[in-house]
Amino acid sequence: MAYQGFAQEYLGIPAVTRAYTTACVLTTAAVQLEFITPFQLYFNPDLIFRKFQIWRLITNFLFFGPLGFSFFFNMIFLYRYCRMLEEGSFRGRTADFVFMFLFGGFLMTLFGLFASLFFLGQAFTIMLVYVWSRRNPYIRMNFFGLLNFQAPFLPWVLMGFSLLLGNSIIIDLLGIAVGHIYYFLEDVFPNQPGGKKLLLTPGFLKLVFDTPEEDPNYNPLPEDQPENQQQPPLQ
Repeated sequence: MAYQGFAQEYLGIPAVTRAYTTACVLTTAAVQLEFITPFQLYFNPDLIFRKFQIWRLITNFLFFGPLGFSFFFNMIFLYRYCRMLEEGSFRGRTADFVFMFLFGGFLMTLFGLFASLFFLGQAFTIMLVYVWSRRNPYIRMNFFGLLNFQAPFLPWVLMGFSLLLGNSIIIDLLGIAVGHIYYFLEDVFPNQPGGKKLLLTPGFLKLVFDTPEEDPNYNPLPEDQPENQQQPPLQ
């Protein structure tokens, strides 16, 4: 019964959130069990383009370090804000959500070509937090019972927390920058005078991830209508 309850709860998580968080947890578990090493996962342009180790374009977004406080902290924020985005402003728009993933990952990878950044998962999490916070500007937040603030300040609070822990804030700034670029192009610029929507989700993503909408003008043939279908005779 417990297993069935867990499975039902797990399958109730939105698809993109479930896939990404599961991939992150499994990647960390594989490293902990020494099936793979971080050296096989990190972002390295030379190995990607010269040795054709293409998987590094993805795996550098999946590893958040060894099991510990930092890993669980990142997983909680990743799961929480990824799910709230997918169930909130992206509800019924899975293809658009996947496109945001691809757009953000592409920009971060471009930046990674010119900087010594090995893992970009934390920046990706900050990007998700930033987009959610800008779309929910009036929600009041509480950080460990110490700070009260409105949602748009959350990415900056997280950056300050990283600074207190002695971590580099380059990753946080990258996530904030990419999140702001997406938010501006998707939510701000199209609503400006003379503005237009520049981020258009490719049709093949909509074909794969979105359920086709029923045509409201479609009229089934008379024989296909339920009231006109003959019932089989009772035995």
